[in-house]
Amino acid sequence: MGVGHGHSHGGTGGGGETGPSRGRIRRMIVALVIVVLFLILEASVGLIINSLALIADAGHMLTDVVGMSMGLVALLLARRGSTAAARTFGWHRAEVLTAMLNAALLLGVAAWVFYEAITRIGDAPELPGLALILTATAGLAANIVVMAMLRADSKESLAVRGAYLEVFADAVGSVGVLIAGGLILAFNWTYADIVVGVLISLWVVPRAIKLAAAALRILTQASPADVDVETVHADLAALPGVTGVHDLHVWTLTTGMDVATVHLTTDSDPSAVLEAARAVLEAHHLPHATVQVESTTNGRHCAENVTW
Repeated sequence: MGVGHGHSHGGTGGGGETGPSRGRIRRMIVALVIVVLFLILEASVGLIINSLALIADAGHMLTDVVGMSMGLVALLLARRGSTAAARTFGWHRAEVLTAMLNAALLLGVAAWVFYEAITRIGDAPELPGLALILTATAGLAANIVVMAMLRADSKESLAVRGAYLEVFADAVGSVGVLIAGGLILAFNWTYADIVVGVLISLWVVPRAIKLAAAALRILTQASPADVDVETVHADLAALPGVTGVHDLHVWTLTTGMDVATVHLTTDSDPSAVLEAARAVLEAHHLPHATVQVESTTNGRHCAENVTW
């Protein structure tokens, strides 16, 4: 945010390297390789023994692969950035679109598994419990390793968060398959496979909806949930020399990057007002902001009746 006067603008930008770190990208690549290997194992065994629980878990693991692949592409695009005039914000929104696609895939797989479970009622196939247990144990181990790799990055990236949630849900699914295998092995209750398949689907649905809601909030440019826009407006209006605050907009560009724009009118030193406004916005965790200071002494300022 620099000094501005009249209709000139000041802006802030972070120094140093932009975009996701190379370490985060490397961790995503390694995690993706692990998930792909165990997807092949789980899907193969599930199809061979005709286990709905394993097929459901493999289906969710497939969304892990697709989601992590898209997330990795999004991270690479965000790191690459863009100098093109048509993409002045670079590719940061790519990870938000990835999260939306992830959520849609999760919901689609959940719906398919639920439908398949209904068709199997009254005709549950015979299943080898030991094969379920061994396969689910291997899948759970892979999920735990991948979750440990992605946990820290999931707090800073929506794309990684989507992948993390999918792997977490898959880990829960693997536990369910373990339980089903134990019930089949101990009591020959093959319906456990159907029950677990349905429970896995029901477990995933609310998490997919939550992920989609987070992405949709960003895409619709809603104000961040942790920023009280009315308080920001009041704090700016209370600054010495500020006679008016209008065109205040706060939104999220991508995970961890909230931005703002605002117009201030003043009858005093514009430079002092701009510096004070910068401090207020940073106090509200809005360092990426553009402030336009308009002097009332020269009669030149923009209209204040904008409705958006």
